[in-house]
Amino acid sequence: MEKTSQNSLGENKAHKAIPGNPSVATSSKFKLNDRSNGVPLRVLSEEDWKFWIYNGYIVIKNAVPKEQAKKLADYLWKFEDKDQNDPETWYKPTASMKMAELNNTGMVEIYNHQYLWDNRQFPKVYDAFADIWGTEKLWVTIDRANLNLPIRPGHEYKGFIHWDYDPETKPQNVQGVLALADQTDENMGGFQCIPELFRTYDTWKLTQPEDRDRFKPDTTGFTPTKVKMEAGDLLIFNSSQPHGIRPNNSDKVRMAQYISMMPAEEDNEGIKQWRINSWKEKITPEGYAFPGDPLQREKTHEIAQLSDLGKKLLGLEKW
Repeated sequence: MEKTSQNSLGENKAHKAIPGNPSVATSSKFKLNDRSNGVPLRVLSEEDWKFWIYNGYIVIKNAVPKEQAKKLADYLWKFEDKDQNDPETWYKPTASMKMAELNNTGMVEIYNHQYLWDNRQFPKVYDAFADIWGTEKLWVTIDRANLNLPIRPGHEYKGFIHWDYDPETKPQNVQGVLALADQTDENMGGFQCIPELFRTYDTWKLTQPEDRDRFKPDTTGFTPTKVKMEAGDLLIFNSSQPHGIRPNNSDKVRMAQYISMMPAEEDNEGIKQWRINSWKEKITPEGYAFPGDPLQREKTHEIAQLSDLGKKLLGLEKW
């Protein structure tokens, strides 16, 4: 089944003009966990929970084993036809995006490889998102990876801060990043965010012009937080958190997989069928920040094997 079938399967058209991942809805009809249901936390500690609520992000240490993270990291080099030990092979042209600030930031257009699914369906990753949402009935995003190269002449990009969803709409959504290699060097490209703006948005917006860009805040007066991670760590952040990729001014490569989960929409037949076909036919999401792979390299891959949990996270089986 080719990409043109996506529309007939109920492609998430709401993502055509905004950056968020189009394999799920832009916002959930369920609210994020407020602990009122009394369900015990699975992975997060009480201190983690307080940090999450106050700062709008949390890092779950060792969410997947380091050797499992390394397996995908090593494969990404092969997929991109680059030698990780030879920087001269790193800087090949990649597909350009409508979302210009992502150009040269190293997005890898791979979505349904077995190693990606191994991480998505790893129980600790799922349990962490179950804590954040307060429900076990979740779908995982079908998202890509990142191989963020050091800046050099001819391969420059600016760090940026943005929202994937208009914070004025109070989106009930979260996003996630799994580190595939250590990112403890502050000079490396990696995740940055502004927890202070996350906390003070409602008063901050009163100082801003009415015609401001709802997706790109004026960050004057704020200092972004550079979040350090080690291979296998999972970062989850609230979609109301202003965030972005910082410039990679080191000699190391930042490697990551984007993973998030949302409450399953099992009655949304269009998105459910698109998701199943994405996995089965290796169809890539399309949207403002998702150009797809013009080479369609994944078409040659085997269909990823899903665990019982993975089948439910995809939507192949009901919760």
